[in-house]
Amino acid sequence: MESYLHVLHALMLRDMRTRFGGSHWGYAVVVLWPVVHVFLLVLIFVTRSVPAPIGDSRAIFFASGAVPVLAFQYIAREVMKAVLSNRPLTYYPQVKLFDVIFSRIIVEIVTGFLGLIVIFSILVLCGINPVPADPFTAMCGYIAAILLGIGVGTVNVSIIAFFPAWVIGFILFTVVIYTTSGVMFLPNFLPEQIYEFLKYNPAVQVIEWVRLGYYPDLPINVDYTYTLFFALSCLVIGLFLEKHLVRKMT
Repeated sequence: MESYLHVLHALMLRDMRTRFGGSHWGYAVVVLWPVVHVFLLVLIFVTRSVPAPIGDSRAIFFASGAVPVLAFQYIAREVMKAVLSNRPLTYYPQVKLFDVIFSRIIVEIVTGFLGLIVIFSILVLCGINPVPADPFTAMCGYIAAILLGIGVGTVNVSIIAFFPAWVIGFILFTVVIYTTSGVMFLPNFLPEQIYEFLKYNPAVQVIEWVRLGYYPDLPINVDYTYTLFFALSCLVIGLFLEKHLVRKMT
């Protein structure tokens, strides 16, 4: 166990030091990147005088949508990229492909929480109260977004083993997911047929889950079972393929 923890620690340090210039400032860029994304989105809508569909704060509305979907997308993408960038390390007998995946998941979860703390701090400095009306519901939604990212990320590892071009394909796919998941609008305001179709997208569910913590009176019904089942199913399928197909290929 001690040897395994040393391997994970080394992989995590390597991930943190080799991204964006190989310095501690480079890791700060990784943390601040989604923060800049959130507040740039807020700035665009503030300068255009676009009101929030619900509530009095544009920043809270857009952040409550962008943060969970970015957590899902960043984890799913970076787990996939970790295998590509760290595959030579698996030539060492102490390092397994699962270790590379697991270490990147830990790094991305820590990075996401650090980014969340920075966003909360900036909102407080701006005089905005970022604490949700129901903190437990909002935090559970955020954790569900992380779990969804882990599940989809492990499936991506298996896909790129057969189709390396999926790295670009997934980025394009996440753009579609981002624009249709309800970051900038409330899906429940759409016609019923369209809304029911969009709810098959688990990213819509996690955004609504988090927003329900901020707006308890929001007239939505989150399908918690579907969201968690989708995330856990992706995780199980991804780990099964990694063990029985990807590991044997490599």
